[in-house]
Amino acid sequence: MKNRTPYHVALIYNAGASATPEVPEDSSSTGDLQRMIRLMARALRKVGYRVTIVSLANDLLAFQRRLHRLKPDIVFNQYDDVVHGALYEMRVAALVQMMGFPMTGCPALALGLSRYKYMSASLLQGAGVPIPSNTELLERIGDVDRCRWQFPVIVQPSREHAGIGIARDSVVHSKSALRQKVRQILTEFHQPALAQRFLPGREFNVSILGGRKLNVLPLAEVDYTRLPSDIPPIMSYAAKWMENSIEYQNTSVICPAAVTPELAREISAISLKAFRAVGGWGYGRVDIRLDEAGRPCVLEVNCNPSLEEGVALARSALKTGMDYPHLLQHIVKIAMEGPSFDVGIGVPMF
Repeated sequence: MKNRTPYHVALIYNAGASATPEVPEDSSSTGDLQRMIRLMARALRKVGYRVTIVSLANDLLAFQRRLHRLKPDIVFNQYDDVVHGALYEMRVAALVQMMGFPMTGCPALALGLSRYKYMSASLLQGAGVPIPSNTELLERIGDVDRCRWQFPVIVQPSREHAGIGIARDSVVHSKSALRQKVRQILTEFHQPALAQRFLPGREFNVSILGGRKLNVLPLAEVDYTRLPSDIPPIMSYAAKWMENSIEYQNTSVICPAAVTPELAREISAISLKAFRAVGGWGYGRVDIRLDEAGRPCVLEVNCNPSLEEGVALARSALKTGMDYPHLLQHIVKIAMEGPSFDVGIGVPMF
């Protein structure tokens, strides 16, 4: 960059109010998000970019006008919905694309598909990607009676992410418990419930990085062995975010995971197929769990997963020798390639 003006990066994020009251021990709070955004901006500047942080709360028109005035070379998309069932994550990405700016991460359609968990699971199944059996969308409590269940079953909101709506009682062992959990989801989250057979095997997070050429980073395994026997081994909201909880304090991640070369190849191939099936681009994470026979099944495809330093995708990247600033730089470079088959229409907004 010595002979040119540094790339101007608009780092966008959601500054809107959370759907649930915040508590000090919740590491997904607004304050933690803002700290992460500042650290990302610092890391991007470290590798030579000029960075402007752009927040979006409630005024989409003001956000659009500001982007138009800034005319960044690229938009680093960290917008994430905080309202239950919202799909603005997809809509904001679509707006940025329609304004003609290159954008990091997955395109709008991939973000929308992955947020609709049942639609995504159905798509994966149709593409030949293994998913857990008994995958059902339950829009009414009575829908529980239309299926023949293989218990235990895990049930969760069908349009959430980041562990929202997943708790100790999410793994059920009877129809009555399933009905009770579906009733809670319909009442509290105002959306259908997603039910799937709960798989008993090991759980892996598979980080993916790349554009036209996708690369699987070192596998990470979620270690639940220190959890008390009365708490199900699942990545609940508490395990992800509530620092004072038993789940958080007794759930860890091993990276790189200790797996045979054959299992690593199988998990990697399935994860790449799943990420491509939803139209993923740039970076993502595929969550995998093994069934009783040790066969990998896809639990979820995460488009634009967390880029927090030292954890998740950044942790796997570090195992390859890629530090945090250069990971973000690599994501920017991938975005400049542009997703395959995407047509930039460059609609003038003003």
